[in-house]
Amino acid sequence: MEKMSMNTARCKGCYLCIANCKVGALHLSEETNAKGVVVVQADQEKCVQCGSCYAMCPDLVYEIF
Repeated sequence: MEKMSMNTARCKGCYLCIANCKVGALHLSEETNAKGVVVVQADQEKCVQCGSCYAMCPDLVYEIF
């Protein structure tokens, strides 16, 4: 079951989400978006829905369920 969804097309590559994820659920993927940015991938098993990624992301990439 997904705990969050991401619109990676919005990502500009600041990676504040990764730096602030307390449980290490976020990491870089091997994919790039249309902007050429290496996008973030979430490990849904590690995610605790704390909202840190949502709060830190200036691009509104995250939606927490």
